[in-house]
Amino acid sequence: MAMPLEATVENAGPSRQLLFYTLVLVAFLAASGVPTPLYPLYQSSWHFSTPMLTLAFALYMFTLLLALLTTGKLSEYMGRRPVILIGLVIEIASMLCFLVAHDLTILLVARALQGLATGIATSALGAAIIDTDHRRGPVLASVAPLVGMGLGALCSGVLVDLAPYPMRLGFILMTAIFIWQLIGLRGTRESVSPRSGALASLRPTARIPAPVRPTFLRVIPACIASWSLGGFSLSLGPVLARQVSGIETSMIGGAMVSLLSMMGAVGVWNLRRQKTRRILLLSSILLPLGVSIVLLGVATHSILTLLIGFAIAGPGFGGGFMGAMRAIMPLAPDGGRASLMAVLYVVSYLSASLPAMVAGNATQHFGLEPTVYGYGAYVIALSLMALTGVVRQ
Repeated sequence: MAMPLEATVENAGPSRQLLFYTLVLVAFLAASGVPTPLYPLYQSSWHFSTPMLTLAFALYMFTLLLALLTTGKLSEYMGRRPVILIGLVIEIASMLCFLVAHDLTILLVARALQGLATGIATSALGAAIIDTDHRRGPVLASVAPLVGMGLGALCSGVLVDLAPYPMRLGFILMTAIFIWQLIGLRGTRESVSPRSGALASLRPTARIPAPVRPTFLRVIPACIASWSLGGFSLSLGPVLARQVSGIETSMIGGAMVSLLSMMGAVGVWNLRRQKTRRILLLSSILLPLGVSIVLLGVATHSILTLLIGFAIAGPGFGGGFMGAMRAIMPLAPDGGRASLMAVLYVVSYLSASLPAMVAGNATQHFGLEPTVYGYGAYVIALSLMALTGVVRQ
């Protein structure tokens, strides 16, 4: 007789539990990438402007950020499993909203719920992964989100072009996956003993201690540049891919986002044993180089050049955030690590959402290609600022 899923997760020990939590984290970020190749379809079907398209992406980022700032420490008081459970339930609700969406309003509600669920779950999942394995956990917690975003966007693009029900099937599959994970969560072991103070933990705490500020200001441009490029690819990337290629296909947009995320994961994995200075140097070189090639692809209307540019920028994208984190977090005073991490997340998600919203509005006045040139120059300038700061350090 087959064993129940919850029994198999529990009885297989830490390795199985580590795999389970990692797959849940991958699923959350994959779901966040599923709508990306669908944005052009939504726009053409529901006839809304490009600024509203970037608003849908930014709303996801804002609610995710709000959840991170308020619930980031909640699992330290309630336990990891209850917080992950809350995130899964809200995520399933967001998938159902995507399934029934027939206009922009419901799409915005779905994206807001998805951001809330992802923000609630990711901090608890990251902590649960590290609790389960202190050696492999930090690397898996860094790589899993990038792999998830890449897989979600790529698989969604394939389903849109080759499978029936292009605006629904991806969300049906993700709903089934989250229900399976909801059931499987019952068999995991809790690594934190519940304690009082859960409500007080919801108060946002985010500050930069004075001794950390010089290093923070020196390396944060690398983080901003990385997340700005990521935000652009997840919001306007598929529209740009269609315009450059001249082909009405969602797979190219999904492949472009997937390349950036997957190569970011490869960068994190390959650079994980390097010194922080070397990581920041490589990131600050690869990111502007890749973006320059992307701009060349836009100028020549070469989709191959565009994809090569994103592939080269990918390791810089992953390395920029990892390098900034490794430079800043060891400097945190006792008891100030969570607050400093909150600041880093605030900067990261605002860097992904606000410039993308500005770019979306700029396309209405200047057109897509001139906006891309300006956005690319902005990312390159930030990367060179980071490079200058690292060289002077």
